[in-house]
Order: sequence, then structure tokens, then C-alpha cells
Amino acid sequence: MALPLHLPPSALAGLDNGTVDEQAPLLGLRKVRQNPSDAPRLLLEVARRLSLSAWDFARSRTGLGVLKCSIAYFLGSLATFVPAIAAMLGQQDGKHMVATITVYFHPARSQGSMFEAMILAALAFVYAAFLGFTSMGVSVLFGRVFDLVAFGHAVVLIVFVGGGLGFVGWVKQRLGHPLVNISCSLTSLAIITVITKEGAVQAAMFSDNKISQVLKMIVMGVIATTAVSFLIYPVSARVDLRENLIAFTDSLSEVLSVTTQSFLVGSDDELKTPQYRAAMDKYKSLLASMEKNLTEAKYEHFVAGREREYWLEAKLVTCMQRLSHNIGGLRNAATTQFQILAQPGMGLAAAGHQGTATAAESQAPDKRPLIFTSIDEESENGESESASDPALRSSASSILTPGDVFSEFILYLGPSIKSLAYTLKTILDDLPFSAGPEYQITLNPKYRSSLEEAVKLYNHSREDALSKVYDYNKVNQERSVEVEADFEEIAASCGVFSYALQDFAVEMKSYLHVLDGLKLEIEERPKGRTWDWLKYCTHLMFKEPVNPFDEEADEPRTAPSPWHRPIDSTDTQKLSRTTALRYRIWKALAVFRRDDTKFAIKVGAGAALYALPSFLRSTRPVYQKFRGEWGLLSYMLVCSMTIGASNTTGFARFFGTCLGAVCAIVSWELSGENPYALAAFGWIMSLWTAYVIVALGKGPMGRFIMLTYNLSALYAYSVSVKDLDDDDDEGGISPIISEIAFHRVVAVLSGCLWGLVITRLIWPISARQKLKDGLSLLWLRMGLIWKRPPLECRLHGETSDAYMDLAEESHLHRFLAQLEKLKDSAASEVGLRGPFPEKAYGRLLGGTAGMLDAFHLMNVMMLKESRVSRGEAAILASSTNERRQLSLRISHLFQVMASSIKLEYPLTEALPSIDHTRDRLLAKIFGFRKGDKAAVIASDKDFALLYTYALVTGQLGKAMKEIGSEMDSLFGSFNEDRLKLQ
Repeated sequence: MALPLHLPPSALAGLDNGTVDEQAPLLGLRKVRQNPSDAPRLLLEVARRLSLSAWDFARSRTGLGVLKCSIAYFLGSLATFVPAIAAMLGQQDGKHMVATITVYFHPARSQGSMFEAMILAALAFVYAAFLGFTSMGVSVLFGRVFDLVAFGHAVVLIVFVGGGLGFVGWVKQRLGHPLVNISCSLTSLAIITVITKEGAVQAAMFSDNKISQVLKMIVMGVIATTAVSFLIYPVSARVDLRENLIAFTDSLSEVLSVTTQSFLVGSDDELKTPQYRAAMDKYKSLLASMEKNLTEAKYEHFVAGREREYWLEAKLVTCMQRLSHNIGGLRNAATTQFQILAQPGMGLAAAGHQGTATAAESQAPDKRPLIFTSIDEESENGESESASDPALRSSASSILTPGDVFSEFILYLGPSIKSLAYTLKTILDDLPFSAGPEYQITLNPKYRSSLEEAVKLYNHSREDALSKVYDYNKVNQERSVEVEADFEEIAASCGVFSYALQDFAVEMKSYLHVLDGLKLEIEERPKGRTWDWLKYCTHLMFKEPVNPFDEEADEPRTAPSPWHRPIDSTDTQKLSRTTALRYRIWKALAVFRRDDTKFAIKVGAGAALYALPSFLRSTRPVYQKFRGEWGLLSYMLVCSMTIGASNTTGFARFFGTCLGAVCAIVSWELSGENPYALAAFGWIMSLWTAYVIVALGKGPMGRFIMLTYNLSALYAYSVSVKDLDDDDDEGGISPIISEIAFHRVVAVLSGCLWGLVITRLIWPISARQKLKDGLSLLWLRMGLIWKRPPLECRLHGETSDAYMDLAEESHLHRFLAQLEKLKDSAASEVGLRGPFPEKAYGRLLGGTAGMLDAFHLMNVMMLKESRVSRGEAAILASSTNERRQLSLRISHLFQVMASSIKLEYPLTEALPSIDHTRDRLLAKIFGFRKGDKAAVIASDKDFALLYTYALVTGQLGKAMKEIGSEMDSLFGSFNEDRLKLQ
């Protein structure tokens, strides 16, 4: 039998530190065993630490948000427990809806978000009231006037239940906004209650009692949650936006500093550190957070009459987005440089720069001599000692490898790059706002002049560096196409990096200009407060700021493309009259072939069928007894576009309902129908469910729990105090809580099952299949964009939109975001073929996002200069054939990838590569530089666009290889069933 080994405390401490004292005894010291008398002390210590953690959480913003939610719920529950407040709502058993509204529109949000919630709640009520009144009118018309009660009920079912709820489902799916989803749930509840539960429609009567009660409950709930949000630890989206801007500029400063330093030293080691990756993750999350807070801050500014301040903040956010795009260009150029220098034989050959470096070391990527280490010490005028050292100039005059080109570039431009990057970093670190709560804009007047001087010095040094690097007396010897391509690729990365840094500095000037205007508006407000949005609120309230990067177009605005060839009038005239008529009908019905339209139709059809028992005399008692209205509401909540999303929502809904029912039974039995005890139990329930909603981010689960609790416990109390309208089932004035909870669970389960049946049987949409089809469509669209060479339009004097305008680019990014959601839904779908490869598809989407970033870099460079210089036109004309072949090769690869994932078929082994085609293009540019014509008509600036083109094509080629290998792992084994000829 093995004896237990006891280590002394010193040895245990050594283990914690990763070291063990060799002199420490390993045996003996058995008194280390815990003394039973120490157990109470240890428990007290654990309790103390837990209490401190709980206190810290309670004081945090999230903890205060949870507390606010519980207070709002308590105020909403008073509509059920306080007779004076309950009397204002009349005699009914649905007063728990006030508490439910405080859960749905919880106060743990900013003031701007609360304004938005109030607007959406008002729109939800208006829509529900419209459907309620019109359905009653139709029922009265057919039932009382034409004596066609059954026909009137059929019209109400098809038009108002099916059509009305179908439209709600369409809006929910189309907009996809969390507050819109909650508003859709609220309006569904109101519509279902008025049309299927109240009975006025079934009796062909006109009654506004229920609608007025619903209006009062909405108003009470919104007032309660708004008061708590505004009075107890209020949260301002304007303050959040300024905090985001401060944090974002800090992250941007760090990313700029590390990226620039890595480029200068020619190593990506710093880019692989956990600190840099954390900074990049924070940087990306802040970008999304800024857009969200800007949208919410819009409502706060508009209500307070600070419209101009909002527009300036919107411009500031736009500047931040442009700066982030320039950072992307810097990273892309640096990445290309790292890849080239890491290749065998691409290192710096000038070993004499270090004196002690051996030839072997000069060829090793990780030990190559760094000539640019001499720029660490700069003189007062920004000139490096190495740049003026004759020995180094003489030693650097022999260009042997592409790495030496980079060394020459850094030798001359390195000090200016460091100077400009340091100036930019200083400005970013200090601006835009001081620390809260003042958040003052303190613009140092020296920043603008310092930036101007740094940019001027940088531009001069860049021109000098590029001219010296391309002194082709040094590189006039004959080389292979591959070597010439490597030379030119290094030149391209250096050129793109230098121009990207220049663009960053230019955008920083715009940033300072916007900050200057914002400071003037905040401190002096020359035009005072204005509420111009009241004149045309429908135009401004729901539209983002108008700016050069407007991304709100629903469809891309593109020039006629070679892949878009609809049947024109001439082709139609050649068809027979019958065929032409059928074709026109087919085109007119195109809207009904859209997935969102199909989804709305099947949601409406399922809702009408579920609500049918409420209109039949034989089945209406059963519908009322088992609370069919809540089953129908569950159906509306469960129905989602894809099967996977429906599975996720259905499980959360049913689990939350069961848990809420159990909690309601326990609370009711323990409270003994005492309203004070029930209010206390309700507050405790709201406290931990608010933690689920706010802290854990599981909103649907927390809302479902509280909804069922309200439907059971609060409803039972209303019945017990005879505050009801002819409800004599479930125990009457002595409610049987278990029966009430059981009916709610049955109703919810039936609604969930019905939603899953409708989702699977009527036009089923699999998230897995839709994800594959979506990726195939996206890649095909990206390939068709490259089918026409991107730079061809500039050579022919056409607009850059012929390649891809910003609206189309935004459309592609939004489509990719939809595919990300489909990936999450696909993981919830159960398939007999096995689990969904979520990580593999995540890598495919990540690679696609990288290619779209490369598209953006190309697009921005094309839109920057609308006019083509004489030198640029000569360069483009000389490389027309190579560019056309490269673009067609990229388009071909996109089409092959799209076909492969569509058919779940591995890529062919004989897939053409773009490497050789791209090398020929780079060699062509290299040859153009060596010619006499280049020195006469072409400047270094004329090569910027073509360098960007070369950089982008290289990134696309690398991403395509990674995606191809990923698809080989997904579809590497042939599926014989797909190859059967049947």
C-alpha cells in the first residue's frame, strides 16, 4: 500500500513558484494535516472572501444594473398587489403584464436606449391597437351586418392573425435588433390577447376595454422602468461613447507603435505576443461598442437639443474608423514584408554592417544582421547617423538580395518613420478627452504644428529614400523573373507601408479638425440648442448620420456588370406572348421567393392554425382553460428563420418556463397568499433572473423564467382577491397553484412544439445548408467583382464604382455578419451525419473576412485619387496583360471555391495558383522601373496603386490556400452517394 506523501509548507511554496528546495525534507512533518478545529476559521475566511466579492460586484456597473432591474420589477408588481393601483386597470386578471414589461424593457441600459425603448413600445402598442380595432370592425361588419359570422372569423384569422403576426415575424427577422425583438414580443402579446382571449371578436362586438387596459399597463410599465433608469445610478450613452473613444485611441496608439516597430526591425515577434493580441481584441470590440453607443447617444442628444454635437461626434467616430482602416493597411504591408524576409535566401546579405555576423547568420531569418538598429539613436534634426555614414553607404551600395532593398529603405526612412509614429502616438495618448466626469477636450496648440512638421519631414525623407532605393545602377544585372518579383514585392510592401502611414497622418489632421469643432460646440454652442428633428423626425430618428462612408443602403449601387445580364426588351420580344407573360409574372412574384417572405408566410399560417380553436365554439373552452394565448405567444417567440435557431429558442423557452413554474409554486406555498411575502419573493426572483439577463447575457432565458412566474404566482393572487373577469377555473378564488402552473407549462410546450413543427415542415431552412449556400454565394460575388480587372476602369477613365463602391462593400460585410449568426445557429441543429464542424467553418469565415479587408484596402486606394496621372497611366498600360490574367485567375479560384463548398466536394489537386501570374506582374513592374521611360514620366507616387494591387493579390492568394486546405479537411473524403447517377 502506498504511503501518502506530505510536503512541508516551504516545499509547497517552492512548487507554487516553480522551484523546489533540494534540502527540504519530503517525509515527516505529518502535523501539516488540517486540524478539525480550524474548519470554522476556514469557513469564516471563505465567507469573508465571498462577501467581499459580492460587495465588489454590487458596486460595479453590472451589479447596479441588476439592482435597478429588481427595483423596477418590484414597482411593476405593485400593480397587482396594491389595490389602489390595481383599480386603475379595471377588473381583469392580466395585471401582471406591468411587471412583465419591466422585465422586457429593463432599466439596466443607457438613457438613449431607454428613449429608443419608449419609442418602440409606443409603436408596438399602436400596431396592436390598429389590428385589434380593425379586426373587431371586420367581425362586426360580417357578423352583425351581413350575418356571416363564420366568414368574418375566417377573414380575421387569415388577415389579422395570420397576416398581422406574420408581419411581426418579418420585422423581427429583418431588423434583428434586440429592442425590436422585445417590441415584437410585446405587440404579439397584445394582439393575441385582444383577438383570441378577450372574446369581443368572436362575439362580433366592438369593445375597447382590453385595448385601453393594455395601453395603461404599457404606460405603467414603461414609466416604472424609465424612472428607475433615470433616477437610480443613471447611465449615459454619451459618457460611454467618450469612454470608448478614450480607450480606442489608447489601443490604436499601442497597435500603431507595435506595428511600426515590428516593421522597422523586420520581425513579427512582437505581433505574436499575448499583450498585442489582447490589444487587438480590445481594439476590435471597441469599434463595435462605439457604433452601438453612438446610436444610443443620438437619442440623448436629440432630446436635449444637442443635434450639432451629435453630428460632430458621428464624424469623430468616422475618423476613428478610417484610422483603423489605415492601421489595417500598415499591418498588411508589414505582414507581407515578414513573409518575404522569412523565405530562404531573402535575408540581408550585407553582413559587414554588424562586423561580427557570419554569412550563415545573414541567411537565417531569425539571426540576420539588422542594419536598422542604428536608427535607435537619432540626432536633433531627425537624421540618423547611419544615413550619413559613408562607410554604411558604401557597404549598402551592393544590393544582393531583396532583403537588402528593405535594409536600404529603412536606412533612409527609418528615422522619419519613428519620428512621425512618435508624434501620432503622443496625440493619440493625450486625446480626445480628459478623464471623467468632466471629459474636457484640451487641444494642445503645438499638436497641429508638430504633426505638420513631422509629415513634411516624412514626405521629404520618403521621396529621398524611394529614389535612392530604386537607383537601378545598383540592380542593373540580369535576374530571373522570380527574383525580380521578390525585389518588387519588397518594394511594394515598403511603398504601401509608407503611404499608409502618410494616410494615417492625413486622417489625424482631420481628426484634430473635428475635435476643434466639437470643443467649440461643447463650450460655446454658437447656434444654441435646436430640435430640428421634430420637423422631420421620421427622416432623422431612424437614419444614421450622413457621411462619405454611408453604409445604410439596402442594396449595392454598382455599375453594370458583366455577370448581371437580365433579359432585355429585345429578348422578351422574341418570346411568344404566352411565354413573355409567364416571364413577367415570374419576375413580379420574385418577392415571394425570398427567404424572409417565406418565413413571414409560414409564421402567419402557423399562427392562424394555432388560433383557430379560439374561434370554434367546441374548442374555445379548452383553449381558454389551458391558456392557449400563452402557447401562441410561445410559438411566436420560438419561430426563427432556421431550424437551429428555433431549437435553441425552444429549449430556452421550455426550460425557463418549467423553472419559472417551479419557483412560482414554491413562492406561493411559502407565502400563504400573503401579498407582502409574495412581493418579497418576487423581488428575490427578479434579482437573480436580472443577473441571468444582464450579467450572463442570457436574456431569453431570464425573461422566460419571469414571464412564467408572473403568469402563475401573480395571476393566482389576482384570482384570489376576485380581481378577475369570469375566471372560475383553476380553483376560482382559492387558486390551485399547481394546476395553474401545469396549464402554463402545457401551453408553452404546445407552442414550442408547434413552432418546431412549422419550422421543419413548411419551407424548412437548415442553418447548415444556408451557411454553405451563403458562403458559396459570397465567394461567387467576390469572384465576379474581380472578373473585370479592378484597375482597368482607371485606365479607361471610368469611375472607380465600376469595380466596387462603398455601399456594395458594406453589403458584403453585412452578409458575412449574417453568416456568422448562421454558424452559431448551425451548431444547434442535430444531424445524423455527425456534429457540425463549427471551428472549421469559423476558420473559413475568418479567412473570408481577411479577404474582404483586402478588398477594402483596394477600394480605398482606388477612391482616394479620381484622376489618373500620366505616369500611372503608363504603368497600368504596360502591365495590362499581366493584370488581366491575374484578375481572371483570382476570379476563377473564387468560382472553384464556391462550387466546392456548394457541392461539398474537395478542391481539385490541379488547381491553378496565382503565384506565377503574380510574379510575372511584379517582374513587369520591375522591368518598367529599369527602363528609361520610367525615369521621365513616372514618379514613386504613381506606383502606389499598383503596389497596393500587388499586396492585395498576395493576401488573396495566401487566404485562398488556407481556405483550400481547410475545405480539403472538411470534404477530403468523397461521398459516394453524391456521385451516384440516379
